[in-house]
Amino acid sequence: MILLGTFKKITSEKIDKFFIKINDIIFNQIPVPICLVNSECKVVTFNTSFKDCFNLKLENEKGKFVGDVDPNARFPVILKTGKAEIGIKHKFQDKEIIVHRIPLHFNNKIIGGISITIIGDLNYIYRLITENNLIKNLKSYKDNQSTISQVYKAKYTFDDILSNSNCLNNCKEQGKSFAETDLTVLITGESGVGKELFAHSIHNYSKRKNNPFISINCGAIPESLIESELFGHEEGSFTGASKNGRVGKFELANTGTIFLDEIGDLALKMQVKLLRILQEKELERVGSNKIINLDIRVIAATNCDLQEKVNAGTFRKDLFYRLNVLNLEIPSLRERPSDISLLINNFINNFYKKYGICGEFTEDAIKTLCLYKWPGNVRELKNVVERMLVVSKEHSIKVDSIPKNILNSNHEIVDMNMHQLIKTKTFSSLKNSVFKTEKELIINTLIKNNFNKSKTAEVLGIPRMTLYRKLKEINLK
Repeated sequence: MILLGTFKKITSEKIDKFFIKINDIIFNQIPVPICLVNSECKVVTFNTSFKDCFNLKLENEKGKFVGDVDPNARFPVILKTGKAEIGIKHKFQDKEIIVHRIPLHFNNKIIGGISITIIGDLNYIYRLITENNLIKNLKSYKDNQSTISQVYKAKYTFDDILSNSNCLNNCKEQGKSFAETDLTVLITGESGVGKELFAHSIHNYSKRKNNPFISINCGAIPESLIESELFGHEEGSFTGASKNGRVGKFELANTGTIFLDEIGDLALKMQVKLLRILQEKELERVGSNKIINLDIRVIAATNCDLQEKVNAGTFRKDLFYRLNVLNLEIPSLRERPSDISLLINNFINNFYKKYGICGEFTEDAIKTLCLYKWPGNVRELKNVVERMLVVSKEHSIKVDSIPKNILNSNHEIVDMNMHQLIKTKTFSSLKNSVFKTEKELIINTLIKNNFNKSKTAEVLGIPRMTLYRKLKEINLK
């Protein structure tokens, strides 16, 4: 935009000339389809690659409203919102393409927009792959032991674990120190707190990061199949056995890490066999007498209290001690409310990248979500945020888009707290008791009125300025 800076007065005509000039100088040399529109959503110019890709003539399309050239065009929305759309699937001329749409700003004004097609004609690319027999090769990729470490990779690192809270940041540091050893790690915590993310991250932070990472949910596999799944089997070793035998998960994970999720659901019979493997670092496939030596790191996870299971006789004590060498306890989301806002924004960004659906949560909506206890933890929060993004018909997502069960739960929590305060009457002083009761009353009234401050002040019978002052006092600005 340096050239524009030389203009004393910016006009639409000068902007159009600038777009044409920059296209001639730069964009025509780039082998990527590019199109430029002005602030009125009219086609100004497009480069040679765009012309060749879509078989268009500039003289026929120049000056047309972009919707007349492409009925599915998103430029009117882009220029209105001022927000870019990156990597969005789009259909143009019966072709499926992937495109970036970016508004162009100058002097705090939108002067036009640019579309950059990063992949053109997906059908053509698919045909090319098929003709080269790559799809068939990819299907058998996982069965090739020479490529195991390339196929079975850990997806996440400690950088993917977002947190503003000290307790979770301490867990991350602890996980990093655990990664420096080959000792067995037992990750505990409620369902949905992110135990699997920590398992992936520990592997990727360890010296085994370039070797396989195998994950298996011990609670999701039928008891009759889990031995074969974990340890593999030879041909004909049992009815229904694979013709050529099967490589088990432990064998696949050799030289790397195996992650045993929901270890508390493992049957007692399998616990005995797992204990032997952990002790001896060797296994035998079902139906085989051949010993396979293992060089493997074990990470296990559970959302139940294994000590209670040991006491109840449903989990072996010796296996518990073998697994619980290094323990990493992940705090629940209600223990780290400062992370909620950070996670919400992350889920919004990821949802936009995946589906092209965007939205912005109001401050009041976020505050309301922060009051909820989240029994399903991060997993539940993610589901709620995505549901609100889909259901809300507005870009600005307000309190009334929050599921009723969450709003009702918040009311119950506030009412219960107020009742407890009144019941106990254990206030250190009259001043403190008034402050606590007043705080609970204000929060409760705010929630019931969807954080409408004017309505809240009216219901409470106080001036709005008084309410603002009291909100500041209780850190609810």
